[in-house]
Amino acid sequence: MPPIPITIVTGFLGSGKTTLILNLIPQLPKTYKLALLKNEFGDVAVDSKLVSSSVVGGVQELLNGCICCNLVGQLGDALDTLRQDVNPDRIVIETSGSAFPATLAMEVNRLGRETGYYALDGVIVVIDVENWMGYEDTSYTAKMQARYTDLIVFNKWELVTERRYEDCLDRVGDLELQVATVKSERGRVDQSVLLGVDGASGKDFESFPNTHDDHDGYHDHSNDHQSEVEVLSVSLSSEDIMNHGVNLESLETFLLSAPKDEIYRIKAIVKASRPPASSGGDVEPAVIRQGQTSAKYILNWAFGRWTFTPMSSTPSTSSAPLSRTSRSGSNAEISEGLDIDPLVRMTVILARGEADKWKKRIETQGHVESENEDGKARLQVMKIMS
Repeated sequence: MPPIPITIVTGFLGSGKTTLILNLIPQLPKTYKLALLKNEFGDVAVDSKLVSSSVVGGVQELLNGCICCNLVGQLGDALDTLRQDVNPDRIVIETSGSAFPATLAMEVNRLGRETGYYALDGVIVVIDVENWMGYEDTSYTAKMQARYTDLIVFNKWELVTERRYEDCLDRVGDLELQVATVKSERGRVDQSVLLGVDGASGKDFESFPNTHDDHDGYHDHSNDHQSEVEVLSVSLSSEDIMNHGVNLESLETFLLSAPKDEIYRIKAIVKASRPPASSGGDVEPAVIRQGQTSAKYILNWAFGRWTFTPMSSTPSTSSAPLSRTSRSGSNAEISEGLDIDPLVRMTVILARGEADKWKKRIETQGHVESENEDGKARLQVMKIMS
């Protein structure tokens, strides 16, 4: 059998990687088996709705770490699980926003050479035109993501002036790249452009200095880029089984007050007794089942904008297997039918040096609280990466 092509999608936090993949899925033939390997900081994976798609054969989630360094040893096992369980036509690897594409591409190439099962098709980087000028100067990782790629997708260019877009092009030009570029249409790029890139990544990345053979350099790289962000894990639970949900007014105040230069991403699964509004005012109600007082919603916040998506819109009978691997390497099948989540499970990804301040604010300023003022809700905020 020919090797399974692997496409790596990378880009800084909030650039639109998941949106790009979500818009790719409907373009694929119904018989096409796409498997997704998704890497997230924290322990809240909000994009499991991908599992419900008929063309997504399976999802592996590597959580609470970075796939290009401290989780890289688990890449082979995750790919093997998808290969054996799904037998996909293609595997898409969506990295965390702080991942280096070069080391990941080299690991995929190594696994391909040793097993014959995989072939790196190409590396795609998504650049958020609206915000890239803001964090490019402070993020070495963002520069490296743009430099080591086969295709650059310019996203959110519709939200800026033509001058701003041209400035972004000039900054990319400063990297002296010989690489194809394309503008998305609100996060959509034609599948013929994204798939079959057949890039030069494998050959070019072999000269990247931080290889596995250079252990000191590799660990330096790991510490360098992961220290660019800090991560908070937030949970709100209640002893009252009749507790309706989170206080949406307090949560919205938090989302509105989060500075874009201090907080990069907020991802959460929340319970709400009424449909929460996205930042644009859109409301997508969920179906509250008989005997329940609330429904679950997926919160995605980036650079001052957010969306709430009902989790109940995802069929619980999806045939696509979902498994998660934590930083410790443990792997467990996730039963979507079990109501094991508290009122809020949230991951907050922040700029370096901001975690302690925002940990205290979340703990003391009522940003995440129950709508029932009975004192039975328990808030826990932990700093899990710094």
